[in-house]
Amino acid sequence: MPLPCSPNQNHLLAALPTAEYERLVAHLEPVPLRLGEMLYEPGGQLQHAYFPTTAIVSLHYVTESGASAESAGVGNEGVVGISLFMGGDTTPSSAVVQTAGHAYRLEGRVLKQEFNRAGMMQRLLLRYTQALITQMSQTTVCNRHHSVEQQLCRWLLMALDRVPSRELVMTQELVAGMLGVRREGIRDAAGQLQRAGLIR
Repeated sequence: MPLPCSPNQNHLLAALPTAEYERLVAHLEPVPLRLGEMLYEPGGQLQHAYFPTTAIVSLHYVTESGASAESAGVGNEGVVGISLFMGGDTTPSSAVVQTAGHAYRLEGRVLKQEFNRAGMMQRLLLRYTQALITQMSQTTVCNRHHSVEQQLCRWLLMALDRVPSRELVMTQELVAGMLGVRREGIRDAAGQLQRAGLIR
């Protein structure tokens, strides 16, 4: 995969004033993210934050039994690893690459230093965290009150908002894991959307 052309493909980084952006650029490492790659596991020590440019990362809440469902997705609008600046180095969720692509990786220590400067980076990260919490709340309500077809539509639209192309490559098993439903339910829902001409 070719490397992304610029950290500016991530909306948080692009919104930084020039001085703050230039302070960070030397510390940003472009990394490819492969489908299914685990960026962190529940309870694990976070070492890096990831600013996706073309990849999408799925945040999953994992139960004691090992079952999981997506609580939120992170694409080029955000950052993976909010625990680093919100007061903890561990998280109860896991982060798995849902759509392969690229991101810029930043050491947790550098992110904390920049956050503690109390400049624009801090304000952007706090506003993004509020948006992420809102997304998690909406996901909870959707999973409780919407049909599998409605959940699948919502998930597809959010994924399409985050990718540069208009195509998504995925398996029924992947989507079932994201939504926390049986694969048969996804197959039936996808069949209905295909018959309606909404997906291929």
